[in-house]
Amino acid sequence: MKRWGDLSQDTTDHLSAGAVLDQAELAVVVTDRFSNVLYWNPFAEQLFGRPGYAHGRDDTISISIMERDHPLGVELAKHVLKGNVWEGTFDVVRHDGTLIYVRAQAVPMRHTSGSVTGIVITAREAMKSNEREKDRFGLLERIGERLAGSLYVEETLNRVAEMLVPQFADHCFIELMEGERLVRKVSTHVGGWQPPADTWKPVGAEIRYPIGHYADSAMRRQETILVEDFSQVSYPSISEGAARVDGEVGVTSAIVAPLCARGESLGLMYLSMSNLTDRRSPHYDAFDRDFVGAIATRVAIAVDNALLFEEERHTAESFQKHLLPRELPKLDGLEIAVRYLPAAPLSSHGQGIQTQVGGDWYDVIPLSAGRVGIVIGDVEGRGAKAAAVMGQLRAALRAFAQDDKPPADILARLDEWTRILASPEEDDFGADVTSPPIVTCQYMVYDAWSRELSFANAGHSPPLLIVDGSVTELDIGDVGKPLGVRATGVHADLVYKEETRVLPPGATLLLYTDGLVDRRPLRESGVPSRDLEEAVRVLCDEISKIADEPVERIADVATSAVPGEIDDDMAILVVRSGGGELEFEESDYPAQPIMVGEARRMARNAFERWNIPEEKGELACLLVSEVVTNVVLHAASASAPRRELVLDGPPLPFDESWDFPELEVDLDLDLGREGIAALNAAADPEKKFTLRLRRGGESIWVEVFDQDLRLPRIRSAGENDEGGRGLYLVDQLARRWGSRPTPDGKAVWFEIPVGGR
Repeated sequence: MKRWGDLSQDTTDHLSAGAVLDQAELAVVVTDRFSNVLYWNPFAEQLFGRPGYAHGRDDTISISIMERDHPLGVELAKHVLKGNVWEGTFDVVRHDGTLIYVRAQAVPMRHTSGSVTGIVITAREAMKSNEREKDRFGLLERIGERLAGSLYVEETLNRVAEMLVPQFADHCFIELMEGERLVRKVSTHVGGWQPPADTWKPVGAEIRYPIGHYADSAMRRQETILVEDFSQVSYPSISEGAARVDGEVGVTSAIVAPLCARGESLGLMYLSMSNLTDRRSPHYDAFDRDFVGAIATRVAIAVDNALLFEEERHTAESFQKHLLPRELPKLDGLEIAVRYLPAAPLSSHGQGIQTQVGGDWYDVIPLSAGRVGIVIGDVEGRGAKAAAVMGQLRAALRAFAQDDKPPADILARLDEWTRILASPEEDDFGADVTSPPIVTCQYMVYDAWSRELSFANAGHSPPLLIVDGSVTELDIGDVGKPLGVRATGVHADLVYKEETRVLPPGATLLLYTDGLVDRRPLRESGVPSRDLEEAVRVLCDEISKIADEPVERIADVATSAVPGEIDDDMAILVVRSGGGELEFEESDYPAQPIMVGEARRMARNAFERWNIPEEKGELACLLVSEVVTNVVLHAASASAPRRELVLDGPPLPFDESWDFPELEVDLDLDLGREGIAALNAAADPEKKFTLRLRRGGESIWVEVFDQDLRLPRIRSAGENDEGGRGLYLVDQLARRWGSRPTPDGKAVWFEIPVGGR
């Protein structure tokens, strides 16, 4: 008789290490020091969903562990190779796409000499052993981490369903309250199975649980309800179709948990098991009920945060959207595309829920005679305050731009306005420590007929210039300080300088704010952040590939050219000069009354060649006569000397130096032949005026240039006055009119709509 413990040879053979591991319902994986898989048992193949896996081809972290957990696998290897024991939970995606949670323990594999030669990993599906209570806390932590990674309702709900099916349920429904309605948001089922039509309600449908239904009880009582075995109880069904499919798939057990946050009911989460899968136990128990209730608490908080964030974000985006141009004007000789995107949320980076809107803006401003102002700007900071400052600056710049002053002068005035916006602040000693907002801005004026681009820069990134497939930064000789940071006592004229370029036909400008290139790397990529110079090179390379495509396509590519999450809000403005020449006529005339008829004749001939409707042409000729007559009368006024640059006493402000009310001459004087002869005799033969006519797609523009600095203004003519109504006539009959200073004097202009060609 053998002693206790003595085994026969046959029994010994069945107790070999290989035989034991082959029958163990515990995954065992062995790797070398470089994490290459040397062995795993049949249960590991089943657990990780890799049947027929060939050892040695991959390392441990690539077998099934989700990419976001790869750093955890690296940590495991480093920790164990130092001789320590590691324990934790992985997210594993099987070959069929299902997600499960795996609880793993790793220990060092040692040589007889004591050195660590590899790693032995034992693993099992979480919550499927006698250690469920121990697994519960680790799983809740993992679920909380996944839920915290999203601030969007749809993404959050889909993550919940992905976590629960198929590991904890065969079917998952999530319904949220929308006002008084309960609406289904998620319907996820094991193995991609879908319920037949007219059975279980689809996503988007309103759900009404009958009184007495266990889901209705969960909602009313605000507690998690367990139906352990449907074969032992009976509940009313939502519909006949729902009852029929319940029987077809063999629903065995269910748990319904209400979603509550801040004392409000957000909806409910419904989990059930059926005969679609072969489980060891097809029924939930009290432990499962408590566990799902704990999950529901975390899901409710995540959903509430997502709802609050989306509401806040929508409000802020709507606010900013109404501060930006709602639609762009149609402009001759220009193609335009714009984009605005808020930044991605920063909650995962420890900065809390932010709306991510900010102070980036763009604008396209119609100016005189078909010219256009082009603006891109960025207010430092984020949130509603930055957006509010942006709105005020945009409105101010549009108003300043209507004066038609040079870009440098416009930025100088905007700089002063930026200082006014600052809230007064004082330190403890009463000293002024007011800090105005810091703003970068690029302001350009483009003339599509001459292709001349004049601009000034206030600390903003230079735009990209795209010519013949080549993409480079626009050469800006003098980049001024950002608005609001000019030193006290330094005049703005010394800070902002105007430059001029002539764009070739078809040239494209890409103006952008720094959010386009200053991006943070994607969390899963592991790629270090780029410096701005490298990001701009990447942007240029991507744009050069589609340089000849439409501006809308360029804007789309630019938006995603630099990889990474948008770290700041972003504005893009793409403008392309037309390839063809726009029609215009221009002539110089002596400033003599007899030339009024010549100017009118030139205008009439040009309008006929351009096929302008006769009625519109006659109207434009009438207004040409009025404006030219005004120029001639001022040129003949002997008492109207041109202002010299050197004056006695302090200089007058620029605006005030242009108007001389005592020198105003009525446009409608009935001079008669003797009066005209007298004016011709008094006229300075050296004084001239220029008449310029421009044909646009839907309008014609008339400009009259002269050497007088005085700007015209509408006067109030008396009932019996013979004159004083000329500019009033222009104001009433033209769509727009105005005047602007030029280096040699001034220009008076007006616009007449004529419709399409």
